[in-house]
Amino acid sequence: MNREEIQTEAINATEGKQRCTIVLGTGVGKTLVGLKHMEKHYSPLRSILVVAPKLSIISSWRYEAEKFNMSRLLENVTFTTYLSLNKHHPGEYDCIYFDEVHSLLDSHKTFLDNYSGMVLGLTGTPPKHKTSEKGKLVSEYCPVVYTFKADDAIESGIINDYQVIVHEINLDTAKNYKVSTKNGGFLTSELQNYGYWSTRIDTAAGQPHILRVMRMKAMMEYPSKEKYAKVLLNSITSKCILFANTQEQADRMCTHSYHSNNQDSEENLLDFKNGKIDKLSCVLQLNEGVNISGLKQGIIMHAYGNERKASQRIGRLLRLNPDDKAIVHILCYVNTVDEKWVKDALEDFDQSKIVWRSYSLQTT
Repeated sequence: MNREEIQTEAINATEGKQRCTIVLGTGVGKTLVGLKHMEKHYSPLRSILVVAPKLSIISSWRYEAEKFNMSRLLENVTFTTYLSLNKHHPGEYDCIYFDEVHSLLDSHKTFLDNYSGMVLGLTGTPPKHKTSEKGKLVSEYCPVVYTFKADDAIESGIINDYQVIVHEINLDTAKNYKVSTKNGGFLTSELQNYGYWSTRIDTAAGQPHILRVMRMKAMMEYPSKEKYAKVLLNSITSKCILFANTQEQADRMCTHSYHSNNQDSEENLLDFKNGKIDKLSCVLQLNEGVNISGLKQGIIMHAYGNERKASQRIGRLLRLNPDDKAIVHILCYVNTVDEKWVKDALEDFDQSKIVWRSYSLQTT
């Protein structure tokens, strides 16, 4: 099937259903499907709410509507974020589109219980577990009726093939990681620091979640991944993007970076797209409307405890020419919780295209 046929099939799957969700992988055109669904049910008297997790996704709706001559559909549309959803009155809308529907939270239940109109959820990364908070919300308020994931799109020749290389890195035993304290701080090793946080989590009487977040933040600051990633980045001769953990790290990792606090970001992105530079670091995934010609490789510094962030970053590399093949490098601390994060992030990808390797690049 081609992209248009898939979009039509997805919309047909919603026929006669008041509340449902469509799952579409990278490259199929999730926003365009939402607009086509909106067009099919369009009435100038209808009041529509589009909910998205962030402003850049809202911008993509306007961009797609203008690109495909559908701007008239947005005349009666109100855009909002999930953070602001409860500020709206459910009785004011006839139809709601939940972009990235997996962003629904229990705090939205009152709104959803008091809303009686049409709902269409859209996502590329649905909740994995039906018994989870997000899984229950999607199942109850907008169950999935159609699924077409990234590997389906590859088989259909819509997006390019890929290979994922997980680079297994050992925690450093040298005392080169500084822990800041009220009295100034001290040096310890990554291995010792990881052991400290893990012990605290294992023995916590309550609220271990806060400790897990603190451990994750510490792991994101460990210097060994930066040293390794710099060597890896320098060894790559094709166009490559690096996803860093913070803006400061993005600036350290690459001569040219793209983030909100870099006044040269747009110029750097343009030079990257045009081939004037072949390396670019960024923090979050680039805007949905941005495609990079000739982008062949990517480095993901950290998989997080949230598999969707890694999936979105991998998705950025699946928008090449369908005849091309992307190489995705993911850095992972071996024998740590990082292994679970990476495995969770890659669970929905073709496991035959994933290799785990222990590398010994010189990092000094």
